[in-house]
Amino acid sequence: MNGFIQLSKDAGPIGVFDSGYGGLTIYNEIQKLLPQYDYLYLGDNARTPYGTRSFDVVCEFTRQAVRYLFQQGCQLVILACNTASAKALRTIQQADLPALDPNRRVLGIIRPTVEHVGEVTKSGHVGVLATEGTIKSHSYPLEIRKLYPEIEVVGESCPMWVPLVETNEYESEGADFFVKRHIDNLLARDPEIDTIILGCTHYPILMEKIRKYTPDGITLLTQGAAVAASLAEYLQRHPEMERLCTKGGKTVFCTTESDGKFCTQASLFLNYPVEVKNVTLV
Repeated sequence: MNGFIQLSKDAGPIGVFDSGYGGLTIYNEIQKLLPQYDYLYLGDNARTPYGTRSFDVVCEFTRQAVRYLFQQGCQLVILACNTASAKALRTIQQADLPALDPNRRVLGIIRPTVEHVGEVTKSGHVGVLATEGTIKSHSYPLEIRKLYPEIEVVGESCPMWVPLVETNEYESEGADFFVKRHIDNLLARDPEIDTIILGCTHYPILMEKIRKYTPDGITLLTQGAAVAASLAEYLQRHPEMERLCTKGGKTVFCTTESDGKFCTQASLFLNYPVEVKNVTLV
């Protein structure tokens, strides 16, 4: 791939942003369901992880990413990052979009995930496995209670799960230890849990071990398929935005990290090689 998608004045690719590599699992599901559209994927991999950073820093970094994607012609941007969705989405939607461009849209991935919870849980007890930043933000309990106030929600932060994936240790015995530990912790706090949300985009890579240590009868909810379905519905409900998404079936990948490192890591998440362009966010 030699460069960016050729953008018209008014239309452009769908932007997909993540602070790390896990957002590629979201992109992958979106692209499989909606292959006709163009996509511009941006990973702020040089500054990952966002999960341990302050609210203000996450907002500023996410704002820079959104601004960059807008500059490349994206009319619609998906924050394929739980931390950015938890800490920055509302601020960007309410405070920044009116100044940047009130006609463009930025969407997160938490709401589409929790919309399915009520259809799945029978006990009314739901667990969330996520990064420390996402758990501390209380975003999942808040969103779930908006839709399903009767559901009890318990969260468990899993600080080692993302490093296990990004260092290619997700098949090691150490991964077994940490996966089992956090699932056991979660279920010890609420034995009635029958549904667990995997609230981090990296976690599908650990799915084999997560399933291994999750008792039978508990449903695991991943984000990719839910977000893809939600985006498809959004585009159907908003034809004025759908018309502004170019349809060439192409994807451009960008990273703030070295292109070699991104290509190596991306192949882990996508199972095929990619070409990438290095960019700087300011």
